[in-house]
Amino acid sequence: MDEELIIVTAPNEAGRKFIKLLIYLKRPFAVLTNNLKEERELRKLGATQIIRIHTNNTDEWVVPDHRIGRIFIFENSLNLTCRYLQICRPWTSRPIYIITRADNSPGIYRGLGANHIIHTLNGEVGFLLK
Repeated sequence: MDEELIIVTAPNEAGRKFIKLLIYLKRPFAVLTNNLKEERELRKLGATQIIRIHTNNTDEWVVPDHRIGRIFIFENSLNLTCRYLQICRPWTSRPIYIITRADNSPGIYRGLGANHIIHTLNGEVGFLLK
């Protein structure tokens, strides 16, 4: 049986460190992005599976062909984080984690389907992979 694919958004340094950890641990993952510039940066980092999606066009919000496991969304902005939640929640019944440094209301994210909101100052969340 295929191993579940971890989905990650990495718009900041904490997300990129998480990707490096996934590569080191040899975990199957894909990175979700909404722009070509970020996609290029992620490929340079070593990410091989990229899902680039137009976040404003709901017709393009298609479930990937892989079996999706946990999803880790590193917050860069409230709006984009909410949009990624709307896109990804139908992809899996597994937990979705929001990793944030901000004090945005967790109720917003929970209402859109996030299971866990992790507040961190240093962005170290490797413990979530255990």
